[in-house]
Amino acid sequence: MEAISIKEKLSQFDKQWHPHRIATVDDNQIYLAKLSGDFIWHKHDDEDELFQVIKGTLHMKFRDKTVLVNPGELIVVPKGVEHCPSTVDNEEVHVLLFEKQTTKHTGEVESERTVARYIDI
Repeated sequence: MEAISIKEKLSQFDKQWHPHRIATVDDNQIYLAKLSGDFIWHKHDDEDELFQVIKGTLHMKFRDKTVLVNPGELIVVPKGVEHCPSTVDNEEVHVLLFEKQTTKHTGEVESERTVARYIDI
């Protein structure tokens, strides 16, 4: 058991839209990711997803609205809700994600952004 430095872990990668696993808590995985631009519309039928913003402003798009999530804030996307994480003006946003180990990166949607294997850092 050791403290995990989020700042140090973020310094270990530059790739955007590719979550890096930093811990596992029971059946949940904790990831760090760097985001810029638009992701893809997707949903997770059986899992909730939590995004905590560390740096920048995340624009969480839903079909009926967009929620701005600022540093120090988090948002929980309930299972079954279609969403599209996004940033504006090429801003790089850093997020901490909490997901069940069964959560597929882009739900049932396959795209060039889909990650099948996560990197542990």
